[in-house]
Amino acid sequence: MKVLVVAGARPNFMKVAPILRALEVAGHESILVHTGQHYDAAMSDTFFTELGIKAPDFHLGVGTASHAVQTARIMEAFEPVLMKVHPQWVVVVGDVNSTMAATLVASKVRTETHAHIAHVEAGLRSRDWRMPEEINRVVTDRLADLLLTPSEDAAANLIAEGISEANIRFVGNVMIDTLMLQLPVARATNTLERLGLRRRHYVAATLHRPSNVDDAAALAAVLEGLALVAESLPVVLPLHPRTVKNIERFHLGAKLTPLTVLEPLGYTQMLALTDGAQCVLTDSGGIQEETTALGVPCVTLREQTERPVTITHGTNHMAPWPLTPRGILGAYADSVAAVAQATPPRPAGWDGHAAERIVKALEEKRPTKHYSPS
Repeated sequence: MKVLVVAGARPNFMKVAPILRALEVAGHESILVHTGQHYDAAMSDTFFTELGIKAPDFHLGVGTASHAVQTARIMEAFEPVLMKVHPQWVVVVGDVNSTMAATLVASKVRTETHAHIAHVEAGLRSRDWRMPEEINRVVTDRLADLLLTPSEDAAANLIAEGISEANIRFVGNVMIDTLMLQLPVARATNTLERLGLRRRHYVAATLHRPSNVDDAAALAAVLEGLALVAESLPVVLPLHPRTVKNIERFHLGAKLTPLTVLEPLGYTQMLALTDGAQCVLTDSGGIQEETTALGVPCVTLREQTERPVTITHGTNHMAPWPLTPRGILGAYADSVAAVAQATPPRPAGWDGHAAERIVKALEEKRPTKHYSPS
């Protein structure tokens, strides 16, 4: 079985790594396409090294741009790759522009290639159409032939949208495969010691969503909230390039003074930081899942989440919206108190074996018709 796997942005790499390993163990041919949506070493290359991902068979090098331009560039560059490779499966992961762009191309040339599309992390919904990721999720799921869900609640979203139940498979959360594999490595590093931190005696934070960092007032409110938390414990903030740019643009540098600011971290270092934290404040989707798997309290700095299982079965709490400094401080206190009373078990399928189930699903629903170029 020939499987083409698409990755493009930082959240994708933790998901494709175990899939590529599972395909290799099962004796299938894998072709890795890196779109280059995240194009600098800090946001991309280090992840390939740390996670043991093979060098991409194709690197599209699309780089940064507006959503429309970036999506168009990916589609333009991906089509000839797909026409050359003719895989049986195109596997896309997550909800970034690369995910939707590759899906659109595969759908439009399906007659020529007979390639089928599998979406890993299908069925997640925020129901916030202001989020580009929500558009990417819905379009990808509508066009995919096989919808591989990370949590048991996701299937209901797909069925409600008219997706056939026969095309849905619950496989669990593949990102937790990577977390469980890398956790001993992360704990063996000296990340905390190098940063002068003690386990459970600091708070970690991440911040990059446009809703939080593209507006001066919103960004100021979050930074002020983090500063209030920092009155109790050090707050460690690895700064995303987008956030750095906007802090400079809005002249908010002084609001970083109470915080411990870092350059972007590689996966293993960030995992060590998350694992050792008393609490994590974040607007990231993936970190909501990681903290739930680790049993670490989490506060999500967003209006809603497409991962409600991290609230119902995990350690995640939503900060009151719209975000205010006092609201963030209160949510932090509530999150820590709740997890101190009882750490919930991991959700079903978050057991480190999702990639194996993904490969099995691909094998069971393998396309019967496959074109092989002469």
